[in-house]
Amino acid sequence: MDVQITSALAIPAAELKWHFSRSSGPGGQHVNTSDSRVELAWVIGASRALSDWQRQRLLEKLGPRLVAGALVVTAAEERSQWRNRQIAQEKLGRIIEKALAPDAPARKATKATRGSHRRRLSAKANRSATKQLRRKPGMD
Repeated sequence: MDVQITSALAIPAAELKWHFSRSSGPGGQHVNTSDSRVELAWVIGASRALSDWQRQRLLEKLGPRLVAGALVVTAAEERSQWRNRQIAQEKLGRIIEKALAPDAPARKATKATRGSHRRRLSAKANRSATKQLRRKPGMD
């Protein structure tokens, strides 16, 4: 089953590598017999579904997450292997979609206005006066 990222991008099922193992945690005898934990690996560099720009962007953004050039996602939330497979595909899709999203524009630093500066100092003075009134009177 292909992983649909956007309307224009889908990862073919042939490029996905699945690995199943026993899930940890409670579950009694069932957990000792079923391989419900799912690992989904996708090699970004070898993918034919990506354009050169997309490949470069993913390698750049997901570099620290890659294991030998592959993006690995695990899912062990459910008891069902089938449901964990769906969750792993959804996780992979969200990660790729987020990495391919354009960067937010850089914030342009601006100088504080005179009015905001005056209001900040006035608020500090008021707070100081309030605390001054709470002190015990001196021995003057």
